[in-house]
Amino acid sequence: MTALNPASALGNHMKALRAQRKLTQADLADVVGVTRKTVYTVENQVFFPSTLLALKFAQALGVNVEELFYLEDMDTPGD
Repeated sequence: MTALNPASALGNHMKALRAQRKLTQADLADVVGVTRKTVYTVENQVFFPSTLLALKFAQALGVNVEELFYLEDMDTPGD
């Protein structure tokens, strides 16, 4: 088994999936029970959701959590 990079960050496909479903940030926020600002901050990787909130976003968008969120490799140059 390969070790995970400790410098990984959480990425997401939320904006693209939301757009495919023709949902606004406010629409998604209403379905999930959060504010529009929460949707914005998760989409833009300012805020990383709890497991429960990640599952709620995935369910609202009709995908598995693994399809919505992924690990980004954040290696610094020269590592």
